[in-house]
Amino acid sequence: MDRRSFLTKAALGGTAAAASTLAAPAYAQGNRTLTMVTTWGRGLAGVFDAAQHVADSITSMSDGSLNIEIKASGELVGALEVFDAVSSGQADMYHGADYYFVGQHPAYAFFTAVPFGMSAQELANWYYHGGGQEYHDKLGEVFNLKSFLAGNTGAQAGGWFHNEMNSPEDFKGLKFRMPGLGGQALGKLGASVQNLPGSEVYQALASGAIDGTEWIGPWADEVAGFQEITKIYYTAGFHEPGAGLTLATNREVFDELSPAHQKIIEIAAAEAHQWNLAQFLNNNGAALQRLISEGVQVREFNDSIWDAFGAASEEVLDGYMDDALFAEIRASVSASMAASSDWIQKSEGAYRAQRDRVRG
Repeated sequence: MDRRSFLTKAALGGTAAAASTLAAPAYAQGNRTLTMVTTWGRGLAGVFDAAQHVADSITSMSDGSLNIEIKASGELVGALEVFDAVSSGQADMYHGADYYFVGQHPAYAFFTAVPFGMSAQELANWYYHGGGQEYHDKLGEVFNLKSFLAGNTGAQAGGWFHNEMNSPEDFKGLKFRMPGLGGQALGKLGASVQNLPGSEVYQALASGAIDGTEWIGPWADEVAGFQEITKIYYTAGFHEPGAGLTLATNREVFDELSPAHQKIIEIAAAEAHQWNLAQFLNNNGAALQRLISEGVQVREFNDSIWDAFGAASEEVLDGYMDDALFAEIRASVSASMAASSDWIQKSEGAYRAQRDRVRG
């Protein structure tokens, strides 16, 4: 039995036993301040906004009895250290993208994005009505976390390149920034993949430490300034079709809170998910037009590259199927997509096509 499977079974068994023997918890009384660490540099468009929004909502909804003190990456711990900091109790909660933490468990990728995975709406369908929240909890029982979706970027762009990408062979030796399982798929094509936090990407691209990068989409990318370095921009990517962001609280801290405070965190996170998705989608169109006016050249990957992305992505996902929990979550995601995507395509998809045709 591998370590992850043992931890999962031990955690679930221990939780059940504890529930049958322990008395009702004693909730902390009075005002309380929780420290939120983030994977985001202060001011990163959209993603830091989501962290700030959910922090402010919790403080406001609780009338200040539950105050959230937010720390940007590097102010208390590094961007990629927030998971361990909250799991261990060094900090109370984090806001970030869970695919940064596939080293802890590869199934965390599903709560941000996996290549050729769920759109933002499909992710919400699965999370709130298809068992996704329960699986987030199942992982959290292993790592001492209580997690909720708390933001979404929508479909992300393919990224910024110094040269056009004309075939899968063009990725061989390319130094490219892409986290998560999408980055592992690019590695299958021969790319040298870097997992850099957002606050470090501009300097890495400007210095030549990387040859290209994906970040989020036109608005966040424009604010980051990547158009100052290169003008070739691929607007459709395979790696993050609807990237969710997470608010995770140390489970012991969460369990100490009153039921009212726990519910405030849950509701504030869900509201931030929708608020943040609308923020990105509202801003991306105008930002893309500004980028084009500044000389950015919009490109799309050709079918041979998309086919290579698809084959590499399947290889990466299949490589984790010996982990029982990963396999279970992947099956749940696939079933949910199959159940919801057909109707979305037949209704909204067909409507959009006809709307575009009618309106010319």
